[in-house]
Amino acid sequence: MKIHEYQAKQIFADYEIPVSDEILCHSVKDVEKAAEKLGLPVVVKAQVLAGGRGKAGGVKLAKTKEELVNAANQILGMDIKGYTVEKVLTAKAISFTDEFYVGLTIDRNTKSVVFMASSEGGVEIEEVAKDNPDAIHKFVIDAEIGLMPFQARQIAFKLFDDIKLVRQGADLFEKLYRLFIDTDASLAEINPLVITAEGNLMALDGKMNFDDNALFRQPEVLEMREPTEDEKTEIEAKEKGLSFIKLDGNIGCMVNGAGLAMATMDIIKIYGGEPANFLDIGGSSNPQKVIDAMNLLLADKNVKAVMINIFGGITRCDDVAKGIISALEQMDVKIPIVVRLSGTNAAEGLEILKKTNLVTVASMGEAAEKAIEMAGQTV
Repeated sequence: MKIHEYQAKQIFADYEIPVSDEILCHSVKDVEKAAEKLGLPVVVKAQVLAGGRGKAGGVKLAKTKEELVNAANQILGMDIKGYTVEKVLTAKAISFTDEFYVGLTIDRNTKSVVFMASSEGGVEIEEVAKDNPDAIHKFVIDAEIGLMPFQARQIAFKLFDDIKLVRQGADLFEKLYRLFIDTDASLAEINPLVITAEGNLMALDGKMNFDDNALFRQPEVLEMREPTEDEKTEIEAKEKGLSFIKLDGNIGCMVNGAGLAMATMDIIKIYGGEPANFLDIGGSSNPQKVIDAMNLLLADKNVKAVMINIFGGITRCDDVAKGIISALEQMDVKIPIVVRLSGTNAAEGLEILKKTNLVTVASMGEAAEKAIEMAGQTV
């Protein structure tokens, strides 16, 4: 789960990490009122769940009222990586001398939290990692012990020469680690962390992601959720017992089992196609799940063909076949569907499907080839 910058900085403030004075706004009038309260100059920042806002023109400094109104008019309603800007953060402009990056995430290789720090702040960390990987300092944190004070100082010494800043930084890093653990976050980063003109550290921007599997014990975090349309679909699918993730391709996939679902997407790619989703209907023999899955697939306008790949273990292929037919009877399906059934009651399932005009095949490779071919024929 992702949250907006203004929400992340609310959490920072709760943990006494210094942030700039700022007000969330939904209209140009709101921005004007916020600027009157904060005093010019201010920075108007788009609030969308995507990076690269500055490059897209979603962050503007306003020194006068005219610049303020122009900035608000330009940013509100603009599109940034497919997200429409519906709100902006109006923040007091801060003079600073240096900017840095600090962040915490989960390292699967070490199975621990890793603290990352870089003197190249204000730039997306992915760019720094690509262009100058040595500029990123990484510290693995022992999960049993946590971030120790001496480690926080070690990190601070990598960034700052002034002992006063080292002490400030060590204190801030310990707070950042504590909030990361307390909120079950999977990412917490400050970029940039700046040294203000007064010589103090301040978080000018913040980003946080959270472990979806831990949200049941984070009600305050869950209240911050503002799901996109795709995320709403994924949440709806989860409530129906389906595992669904939307992708950018045009071949809808319906599979039972996560491993087989991954293999199905791989084989579509191998044969030159693009999967439109990951969809695992699970191991139950419930025709309603198939109906729900078909509804999900056909609701995606990008889907030009559907590949159904079922290996019957616990799941019975004849139940899946019945579910497919029920779905087709309830829906106006205008795109081609290819079905591959194997395993428990596969013969019975294929016999049921003979009554339809669906394409049935014997192998995954044949199913992928046929789905790609049919997707190319669909207007």
